[in-house]
Amino acid sequence: MEAYATALLYATPFFMVLVLLEIGYGHFIKKQMHNTMDTISSLSSGLTNVIKDSLGIIFILVPYPFLLKNLALFEIESTWIVYFLAFIAIDFASYWNHRLNHKINYFWNLHIIHHSSEEFNLGCALRQSISSFLGYAALFLIPAVLIGIPYEVIAVLTPLHLFAQFWYHTKHIGKLGVLEYIIVTPSQHRVHHAINKEYIDKNLAAIFCVWDRIFGTFQEELDDVPPVYGVLKPVKTWNPILINFIHLWNLIKDAWRAKSWLDKLRIWFMPTGWRPKDVTEKYPITIIEDVYAYTKFKTSASNALKIWSIYQYVMTMVLLLFMFYNFGNISFDLLLLYGLIVFIGIFGYTSLMDQKKYAIIVEGIRVALALYILFYFGDWFGLNAYFSYGSYIVAFYYVSTIIGAGYFTYFETSLLVVSKKIV
Repeated sequence: MEAYATALLYATPFFMVLVLLEIGYGHFIKKQMHNTMDTISSLSSGLTNVIKDSLGIIFILVPYPFLLKNLALFEIESTWIVYFLAFIAIDFASYWNHRLNHKINYFWNLHIIHHSSEEFNLGCALRQSISSFLGYAALFLIPAVLIGIPYEVIAVLTPLHLFAQFWYHTKHIGKLGVLEYIIVTPSQHRVHHAINKEYIDKNLAAIFCVWDRIFGTFQEELDDVPPVYGVLKPVKTWNPILINFIHLWNLIKDAWRAKSWLDKLRIWFMPTGWRPKDVTEKYPITIIEDVYAYTKFKTSASNALKIWSIYQYVMTMVLLLFMFYNFGNISFDLLLLYGLIVFIGIFGYTSLMDQKKYAIIVEGIRVALALYILFYFGDWFGLNAYFSYGSYIVAFYYVSTIIGAGYFTYFETSLLVVSKKIV
């Protein structure tokens, strides 16, 4: 986990810089693809994902080394050919895992966060799931297991394979000629994220588009069908943690409401979107019918709230980067506490972005936890060893957080309500 945390220490700001460059380019050409609140939501989702992954909060159903030991037909060394074959195997596995996420009700909950943005930009690439607590990816790597590809090779290539999917989440790059027949391109992935009936559940490949062409899921981006992004059941929130579990919550409610015990059981494994007939009739859910008539989700956020949200995201990222930097010097139980405080913080300020009254309570909880750590240890997880006044800066940040949350909850929100009544 420490090695992964070290990789995230460098990867996180690198991806942030690329997002900023895309924002800057959009501003320069006067064709901005970013919405402030949506982008903060996307970036914040990325932080929740790296917290979960760096702390290893997942139960591995069947570890790859176990499968390798019991199923491998050959024993091979780690040569460049092995790395090439491993990358192909990972990409093949990714295709089928991705297809499963799109086709089965329960597994869609593990993926909805990635599609929830109604924009398409580099930021939405960072919308990654935290709702999966059962690791089963090794089952899709059986081909790699059978030929004896070492676990170390898989461990090195898997994050690289994921990072290589970042660049094509953009509208600024058009079609790429002959590359359209070899790799996944921005044009192909725009199709994948679109909710147009022509595009739904198409282009599921991660790196090599050959899988889509072989298994019948390829769709070219059409000039007369501009992609519309999001999900057919809009999430209508900036809070990435809520988005991660919104489909699961709907499944739980439908399973509870269903009269048939068979429906209560099979709803989890039926095609995505399937609902029991009696539940559908009694509890209808609005689905976008005309994608071109749909109005994107937005909140009446002031410039002050937008700036405050940016400030909260930046400070949260800085705190998280320090956790990664000092990962090896913090005990696991304190790492869990650190992650919890940051996690609660993301829930708090994104709830404030939604203009929810309970945001002040959430912010109060995380500030109380943070100040307790500071007063109890007289330090912020070893920060004083690097910067003598570091703990005072952290304390100031958390005090400012509760003050800001109070202002936006009770003062600015009241002004918005009054202004709406006047209008």
